[in-house]
Amino acid sequence: MKNILIIFGTRPEAIKMAPLVHAFQKQTAHFKTKVCVTAQHREMLDQVLGFFEITPEYDLDLMTPGQDLYGLTAAIITELKPVLEDFKPDYVFVHGDTTTTMASSIAGFYSGAKICHIEAGLRTHNKHSPFPEEINRQLTGRIADFHFAPTEASRDNLLKENIAPDTIIVTGNTVIDALLESVDKVKRKPSTLVNQLDTELKGADLLLVTGHRRENHGDGFIRICEALKTIALERPALQIIYPVHLNPKVLEPVNRILGNIKNIKLIAPLAYHDFIWMMDRAKIIITDSGGVQEEAPSLGKPVLVMRDTTERPEAIDAGTVILVGTNTEKIVQETFALLDNEDHFKDMSSKHNPYGDGAASRRIVDFMMHKQQERLVR
Repeated sequence: MKNILIIFGTRPEAIKMAPLVHAFQKQTAHFKTKVCVTAQHREMLDQVLGFFEITPEYDLDLMTPGQDLYGLTAAIITELKPVLEDFKPDYVFVHGDTTTTMASSIAGFYSGAKICHIEAGLRTHNKHSPFPEEINRQLTGRIADFHFAPTEASRDNLLKENIAPDTIIVTGNTVIDALLESVDKVKRKPSTLVNQLDTELKGADLLLVTGHRRENHGDGFIRICEALKTIALERPALQIIYPVHLNPKVLEPVNRILGNIKNIKLIAPLAYHDFIWMMDRAKIIITDSGGVQEEAPSLGKPVLVMRDTTERPEAIDAGTVILVGTNTEKIVQETFALLDNEDHFKDMSSKHNPYGDGAASRRIVDFMMHKQQERLVR
């Protein structure tokens, strides 16, 4: 039996790792699985843990006011040392591109564990965009022993970096596993907030907005808000809902520019299950989130991405997302094109999702079990 430690710290990581935690926990004859959270995001992380019924064996609780990347990186590496010494994992699983991912892969490497990178191989090849995620992902890729790539394009990126082919497996993205598991559950048991919002919408077309990325802070968010203001004023029958990130650099321009517009509803960040309902209810989604680019196409939702680059080019190639950056005119233009051109909307919303079929976690567990059998034969 091998010890597996699954480490994550943010809400998006928790969502994408939850189905993998469940999949490994079912294989008690082969693996002893424990979960460690850094709590890089505290409240938002706890919502997801509750929804997926995951109780971490280790909770570092590292979130502090005014946290910066220097302190967070150092704290993760330092605080993981006793965890790694206590559990002595054979494999450490990390996900994606967060500071938790990068620092945990370093700490796991120091402990002698093999590092397994979920959602490996995404690249923009621009170390400043997204910042610091692109470098976090590349550093983790250099440390990892096994690379679970969501798509063939991600696999190709790794091969170009001279990663050994037999350490890479294309699995699809675990976020689709989580999404498909969650949609039916949300519909069966809608929350009080969902029932309230559904009543308030009264059948109106819904434009869902999310935005928080560092590279959009400042002038970028001002341009985004001006675009949303234009859309709202020119289409008064359209309802825009924007769950606003708690970062003051987001809250200030959003509330100042959009706070008094009748058909824009600014709300607190949503719990995962409520956000799933909101995506399913929306007609169009405007976002700077990486995960939403992967999730929304499975629900048939066109996505406008408020970023200049994306490490998810498969979505662009498949036609499920359009990059609009923070260009006010382009955001408005592409939104109106989807609202006014029914054929364009239907074409974009019916495209195949390139990120998977909901079986990524099973493929990862099967790969690890196969690796164990190979070692037993030897």
